[in-house]
Amino acid sequence: MASGKVNTPIEVFLLAENRLLREALGRVLSKKHEMCVVAAAAFHPQIVRSIAETHPDVLLLDSAVFACSDIKLVSAVREEIPDVKIVLIGMEPEKETFLRCVRAGASAYVLKDASAAEIAAAVRGVASGQAICPPGLCLALFEYVAQQSAQLPLLQGKIQLGLTRREQQLVEMIGVGLSNKEIANQLNLSEQTIKNHIHRMLRKLGATDRLTAVEVCRQEGLFVRSRAV
Repeated sequence: MASGKVNTPIEVFLLAENRLLREALGRVLSKKHEMCVVAAAAFHPQIVRSIAETHPDVLLLDSAVFACSDIKLVSAVREEIPDVKIVLIGMEPEKETFLRCVRAGASAYVLKDASAAEIAAAVRGVASGQAICPPGLCLALFEYVAQQSAQLPLLQGKIQLGLTRREQQLVEMIGVGLSNKEIANQLNLSEQTIKNHIHRMLRKLGATDRLTAVEVCRQEGLFVRSRAV
């Protein structure tokens, strides 16, 4: 069941280069009463827009698509649909690739020898708020977090506030007096997308408006530039 939805199936967008894989996985997932494949496609230049229009709960992304688009696709989808859960399937057990995917916003990393049942379990898991990590790569994740904490102590305020990189960027831009429309133009995003980001940011900070959010961030030690006078 998708987070925040009652008695409704998990909506899945299946993105895979191989048609046979798309059809096979589509059949497997569609047989699960708690899941619904809302779209299945191969990679194309407008794929982010297609995913955004569908607004699935989970994006299932295979390694062949990842290889041709690299981490940029994961980041682009997360920027356009911040609440989508991204499950990468058919991946190699490579530490660096795994960590790059985690940093970009992937919620699950499923290796190439996974069964269809394990992929379905990963979809179910991320939809309920879990993160899926291969046991052999768990240590790499713990080591990475420990290293970041040791090397970047000044970022702890940002981590504690729970803001994404995009949300931190919005705080900076609001702090210098930019409107939603001006921010949207600079970031090449729709104004509605900016409003969605800001709404989530305000909720995280417990702020009632944009200016209060900026002040909260300043009080918590985040660097926020002031508007020139």
